[in-house]
Amino acid sequence: MTDIGNAKYMIRVNVKLDGQGQRKDIIGAIFGQTEGLMPEALDLRKLQRSGRIGHIDVTLESKKGRVSGLIEIPSTLENVESAIIGAALETIERIGPSKASLKVTEIINIRSDKRLEMVERAKDLLLDIVNMRDAESGNLIEEVRSVLTTSEVTVYGDSGMTCGPNVEDSDALIIVEGRNDVLNLAKSGIKNAIAVMGSGVPDELVELASGKAQVTAFLDGDRGGKMIALELAGALEKSLTRIAFAPPGREVEYLEKKLVGKHLGQAEAAIKVVRRLQADVDRDNARGKGKGKASPRDIPDEIKGYAEQMPAARKAVFILEDGSVSDAICASKIAEFGAENEGAQALVINSSASARVVDIANDANNPVVVATKSGGGKDGVEVYGVDELA
Repeated sequence: MTDIGNAKYMIRVNVKLDGQGQRKDIIGAIFGQTEGLMPEALDLRKLQRSGRIGHIDVTLESKKGRVSGLIEIPSTLENVESAIIGAALETIERIGPSKASLKVTEIINIRSDKRLEMVERAKDLLLDIVNMRDAESGNLIEEVRSVLTTSEVTVYGDSGMTCGPNVEDSDALIIVEGRNDVLNLAKSGIKNAIAVMGSGVPDELVELASGKAQVTAFLDGDRGGKMIALELAGALEKSLTRIAFAPPGREVEYLEKKLVGKHLGQAEAAIKVVRRLQADVDRDNARGKGKGKASPRDIPDEIKGYAEQMPAARKAVFILEDGSVSDAICASKIAEFGAENEGAQALVINSSASARVVDIANDANNPVVVATKSGGGKDGVEVYGVDELA
């Protein structure tokens, strides 16, 4: 954009030529063809020499032998004079050897726009001041509150596991990795957390979890967190009902209160998460075996039962989160249905599992695809052929 200096208005004009033309041709036409058309007080040459209009900026592009572009003229004149100049430019009908069409698209009140920008920026600056003050007050409160939080955290029996004060009385239990995770959840108002405290799952934790209606593992968003999830699932079995992870690369102990609530709220059924994680491990192990023949997969009984839901040719059904089976849909509709029913347990389709089908399952957070032919899964989606499930 041209330098607008102290201009009040910016006159913007679209220009179209039916042939070729250059910037100098357009500038020449602007000064030449408006001369004598307007009062002497609005002679463009005199106005430019006196600084009443600024540098005329022309941006052009050529396409299929024709030139078009944008003319911008900054003006310190009043609105009436600026409008007259814009109207005068529209009278130009020829530029160089080509027919031309000029059309004023807008005359912008620059100072009005600046005022709006100024007001919006002032709002941002004021919010920064208020937020800084609130943050300082908030830090003071948190410093004092941390004493209470630390005093609330205790140790579960003789196990050495750090826990919140409500782990025994609450119907729900949250399992985290370490003591600092328990402290951070307590600061967020969550007082039914217990830390597994390193590798291995203590017998006391297995017993505690067995008496709870809901047990959620809330783990770091790294490879270690995934490994602990598999370890907990193996030790707690059906007692572990849900699994949640911190954002990738983040640790639970450093999460802000908002993120703690968000990611705990996104916890998934443990059986689905474990199946997805185990599929990743199995693929890694298979790649490590080189080109040798892979050993048969250990397929859970519920997946074998999915083959019995196989619909007619070129149709598909979803095993929904509650275990119910959807109506059969056309293969072309599975992406739309999957998006509306994110988190289903499986997709059963009477065709081969194409890459597109696997992508749709992955997008819908669906860990299993059962198809007429087995194929390679990806990104946590495991593909089974009906011959494997017989």
